[in-house]
Amino acid sequence: MVTKEEIAKIAILSKLFVAEDEMDKLTEDMAEIIFFADTINNASDEGSDFDNINNLSNVLREDEVVPSLDREKILANAKDSDDGCFLVKNIMK
Repeated sequence: MVTKEEIAKIAILSKLFVAEDEMDKLTEDMAEIIFFADTINNASDEGSDFDNINNLSNVLREDEVVPSLDREKILANAKDSDDGCFLVKNIMK
């Protein structure tokens, strides 16, 4: 059972203001949420096979190694390069 004191403590920890007239409804709502979570936690999962319930298969292709462009061609239009890499301006000063 959730108490008003616990709701008030949670509100303080989360830096939220809860008006006194909202406390009863919030306590009731929180108790329902916790009851629902407990119901899910206690549900039996034996005899249920949820793996691939839609009979889906992997639609992704296999990775293939393919030739790349020549490094010199890639860097030909670069403003600045060094040792086969692009040089970029440091904007974090």
